Amino acid sequence: MSDQFLITTIDKRGIARLTMNRPDLRNAFNEQIVHEICEAMGRLSSNTGVKAIVLTGAGKAFSAGADLNMMRRAAGYSSAENKDDARRLAHMLISIYDSPKPTIALVNGPAMGGGLGLIAACDIAIGAEDAFFALSEVRLGLIPAVISPFVIQAIGTRHARRYFITGERFDAATAEKIGLLHIMAAHSEIEGKLDTMIDALLTCGPHAMREAKELIRTVCGRTIDQGVMKDTAERIARLRASDEGKEGVTAFLEKRKASWLAE
Repeated sequence: MSDQFLITTIDKRGIARLTMNRPDLRNAFNEQIVHEICEAMGRLSSNTGVKAIVLTGAGKAFSAGADLNMMRRAAGYSSAENKDDARRLAHMLISIYDSPKPTIALVNGPAMGGGLGLIAACDIAIGAEDAFFALSEVRLGLIPAVISPFVIQAIGTRHARRYFITGERFDAATAEKIGLLHIMAAHSEIEGKLDTMIDALLTCGPHAMREAKELIRTVCGRTIDQGVMKDTAERIARLRASDEGKEGVTAFLEKRKASWLAE
């Protein structure tokens, strides 16, 4: 399926791929691509046949962040219009972050500004070793406000304090070191790294992965107290009693493939 600025495909394994398709503009996003990503994420997240979602860019870049023409238009917006525009960007990031499916950023090239938000919103990030990155908003007199919750969660406060206020470029090795990327490889190898990751995901219970993502969102940042321990105990008890949980444990004990692997 091809939209104006987004190419969506689903392979026979149930792996969906969203390719931002503005290579001449380094896949910078405008209002239309923001809408298309939101729409595609909603559709794919509710599709029971989809096992995981990959986000990447066409051509030599992952994403240059906001389109300059969109930024020019925003300069003339009223306060209310600017807030609405920011909310649309936030909705795009949340649609990725809150997806019940595993999401993977395949970072095929440079990512700037809001492009880092897309990477950080994904569960897993695999990047080419020749990619580079920058949170360059301050160099335009702006701040990476909407993407900040996702990026800070990915790289931590200390690294954010540096890169948010300097706007400096950093390479893929640094991105891996600070946690923006999980895996760095030669450009020619990133598809192979992606396949290895997908193979690992496909061995896991689909419902368990959804529950694992929800567990992280619930537990992250909370004080470890009796309320948290009660919550986590109830979660594992519920999963042990579920059809998928029973099947997974039984298959392991019987030394056979779980039912979801036979699909």
